[in-house]
Amino acid sequence: MSVIAVWFSCGAASAIAAKETLRRYGDTHTVQIINNPVAEEHDDNRRFLRDVADWLGVGIEKAYNEKYPSASAEDVWEHRQYISGIAGAPCTIGLKKEARRQWEERNEVHYHVLGFTADEQKRFEQFQANEWREVLPVLIEAGYTKQACYDELREAGISPPYVYELGLPNANCLGCAKATSPTYWNHIRKHFPEVFERRAAQSRRIG
Repeated sequence: MSVIAVWFSCGAASAIAAKETLRRYGDTHTVQIINNPVAEEHDDNRRFLRDVADWLGVGIEKAYNEKYPSASAEDVWEHRQYISGIAGAPCTIGLKKEARRQWEERNEVHYHVLGFTADEQKRFEQFQANEWREVLPVLIEAGYTKQACYDELREAGISPPYVYELGLPNANCLGCAKATSPTYWNHIRKHFPEVFERRAAQSRRIG
């Protein structure tokens, strides 16, 4: 059987992408669901991962970058002496892309699934253009928007990650280095002041 790797980010869209992949391809393909843990994510992300695994009736594998066993974005920034800028954010490369590449070196995989929704067609096309991997747009083909993903989770009795309730746009790390919105950083300063102070201090230290 061909293998499909579903990259589960602890976001609502990737949860529904995993469900839809299993529904469409579970009988004809081997579907593996993999998560790249990041230490700076909210603790409730782990609860959400367990709830989704129970809902789908599957195990969710974890994939780490061997260079960063702590899976900490702060450790990546300290090691690289770079947090974010026009060259992007090294945490994405170190904890996501490199971890994925190392996993692929140990596992046979033919197709990939990520949580691109119907309102992210252009983002999906840009991603596909920059990747050699074959990515299946399961949510786009099924017409799932971000809101539809939230709605289906709630209908299934699964609460989305806590950070969504605070108005944050995704379930990524708290104090995401790629965020440039003043509104986002005001949310972090209000709800997670210790995270805000850590980001500010590390930014000043690294320069």
